[in-house]
Amino acid sequence: MEDEQGALDAMVREELGLDPSTLGGSPYSAGGSSFVLFALGAIIPLVPYFFVSGTAAVVAAIMAAASGLFVIGALISLLTGRNPLYSGSRQLIFGLLAAGVTFGLGRLIGAAVA
Repeated sequence: MEDEQGALDAMVREELGLDPSTLGGSPYSAGGSSFVLFALGAIIPLVPYFFVSGTAAVVAAIMAAASGLFVIGALISLLTGRNPLYSGSRQLIFGLLAAGVTFGLGRLIGAAVA
């Protein structure tokens, strides 16, 4: 433990099963890619509003958002090695829960869409 870097490398290998030499990357590239992917993901529910309006747009936006959540979750499985159905379903469930909590909080404080 005297060699802090060596101890850290050993812990990463043993506890996480990762190779420290492959854990490079720049915080700028991580931040930039997060920004771009977040922006692309935020556009998905807006697409139906370009084509329809009213209740049809709301329903289509919910379906587009749910589909987007599932697809992104399934694609994440390429990085994690998990089953795409599991990862997609997990992402979908957590995304819908977050949307439900946000909706509930909006109703609680009296926010409304006119």
